[in-house]
Amino acid sequence: MDEATEAPARIPPRWFVRTAWVVHRAIYRVTGGRKGLSTPKPGSYGMMRLHTVGRRSGKERVAIVAYYEDGPDLVTLAMNGWADPPPAWWLNLKSNPITRVDLPDGEERAVRAREAHGVERERLWAGYKDYWRGDLDRQARLRSHDTPVVVFEPVGA
Repeated sequence: MDEATEAPARIPPRWFVRTAWVVHRAIYRVTGGRKGLSTPKPGSYGMMRLHTVGRRSGKERVAIVAYYEDGPDLVTLAMNGWADPPPAWWLNLKSNPITRVDLPDGEERAVRAREAHGVERERLWAGYKDYWRGDLDRQARLRSHDTPVVVFEPVGA
């Protein structure tokens, strides 16, 4: 099936996406972190906890985001449940890219966030497809702009 004849990509309603995020964070909190994070494996991205500093408030913010590993780096997509506005965590990282993540094995890692561009972005986007459940390109076409590919590089390693 080509683009002209394929069924349009569909995303869940916004209320459903937001509810899923609330439930996911609650599971993590209620289980003391024993559930809610996962290691990436082929066909399934991992989940990590990302700490940022609010660009206006200066307060710590936490989000659980999907990721995969590219050597020592962690890679994620700056998407907001496929909605057009960028996620707040990405806007926060653009203001203050030095941060930390909590990984499924209990490791807390200091990282520096940056956006991938050009050939690197294409390579990392293609790599993400190995972990994505569904047609990543088709879903990405729902947005009015390219989805930023975010690389978290270890700091002080």
